[in-house]
Amino acid sequence: MQIALYEPGLGYYANTSPKFGPMPVSGSDFITAPELSPLFGQALANQVAEALAATGSAEVWEFGAGSGALAAQLLRALGEKVRRYHIVDVSGTLRERQQAALAPWKDIVQWHDTLPAAISGAVVGNEVLDAMPVQLLARVNGDWYERGVALHGESFAWADRPTSLRPPVGIEGEHDVVTEVHPQARAFIATLAGCLRAGTGGAAFFIDYGFPEAEYYHPQRIGGTLVCHRAHQVDDNPLIDIGRKDITAHVDFTGVALAAQDEGLTVLGYTSQGRFLLNCGLADLMQAASLQERANAMKLLAEHEMGELFKVIGFAAGGAQGAGWAALGFAAGDRSHRL
Repeated sequence: MQIALYEPGLGYYANTSPKFGPMPVSGSDFITAPELSPLFGQALANQVAEALAATGSAEVWEFGAGSGALAAQLLRALGEKVRRYHIVDVSGTLRERQQAALAPWKDIVQWHDTLPAAISGAVVGNEVLDAMPVQLLARVNGDWYERGVALHGESFAWADRPTSLRPPVGIEGEHDVVTEVHPQARAFIATLAGCLRAGTGGAAFFIDYGFPEAEYYHPQRIGGTLVCHRAHQVDDNPLIDIGRKDITAHVDFTGVALAAQDEGLTVLGYTSQGRFLLNCGLADLMQAASLQERANAMKLLAEHEMGELFKVIGFAAGGAQGAGWAALGFAAGDRSHRL
């Protein structure tokens, strides 16, 4: 998965395909919330502004900035509240698109290839964790295997080998199951936590599709969550058209929360994207928008669209008001108890 997505010159995020867009006619493969509606970034900006005030900072860090749409929305909405906007993105081709999109803010936007030793301020990541490589596990006839890839003639095929790896919670029943574990996402959160603790105060907000572990590893989810996206269609075979399509897995938000807590961060909250955006003032923003803008924004809220499948989790470390400040986005509908 790492090679298929990120291998220089060959991986999906290393090539020049459009990726982000509303329709397949543009050559795009999927659409994200910032491309769907600028009100997404405007609402998120209210949470970021609160985080900057709570942590006494004027710096924003974005991971996996995609087309640069979210960065532009945040920078436009936050204005002078941001002294420096940092972007960490492993894709050189996407960086070129981001630089073009963010040209009006070229004096305050800075790109990084690696994490610094310390981070202060607000961190955001939209659809970042789902693109981190996972390991596949398969329970077959009661025995656990790691599912890898082998070459059969001219084609790739699945190949299993016995493993001591297990899901973080037991999956009831004796039926066969395929699922995922997320060591890279948890390692990323742990590393980020260290950077935030080394800073003068910071908070992080991640928006992605996923579940708490009780839902993720539910006995009825027998096929796991690994899927591919190409031309706005979904398939479950990552072994074909390698490098030409996105490969993704849902996020285990319980694992993400535990990784943060283990490294000293406080969980500010966990809720659905719809509830988070309403808490951050999206309804008021929609009142001032055009009919078409309202229709697009409704897709961010509706349960059958992005409102329920996508979740938001927030963390904090230190800051002028301490790590336990009450975050706007989780004021109502917090589901931290379900993690």
